[in-house]
Amino acid sequence: MTTLLLTDIERALRDSWSAETCTPEFRPRWSSDNPARDQCGVTAMVVNDLLGGELIRGEVHVGGERTDYHWWNRLGSGIEIDLTREQFGPEEVVVGGTVIPRPPAAEWRRLREEYELLRERVAEKLSRSDPREGTR
Repeated sequence: MTTLLLTDIERALRDSWSAETCTPEFRPRWSSDNPARDQCGVTAMVVNDLLGGELIRGEVHVGGERTDYHWWNRLGSGIEIDLTREQFGPEEVVVGGTVIPRPPAAEWRRLREEYELLRERVAEKLSRSDPREGTR
């Protein structure tokens, strides 16, 4: 059994992000100059698949008004992991952080295709990084 390191997971996620894995309504603004932009929901779900823990949702505020939500992870030990934190500009502030139960797969419709694509890409990259698997 291979031990996954957070650095391996982070690298696989970052190498897998694209316009096709971001929130669809924001796809036109996605850019490789800010690849983490609008990837937080699907990224948090994939991290949850790999490491367990809880899904956390906060609010993104600009000028004191909520403009969006932001997702990240909290592991069982209480350590929080936010692999998309750099997506925000200086005017965007993430506030709060509430545990959100993971919805059952049958009820999860929003971002399902984007999540499945990201999960597939990450799994492929992680399997290739295992020297016991050889190159594929």
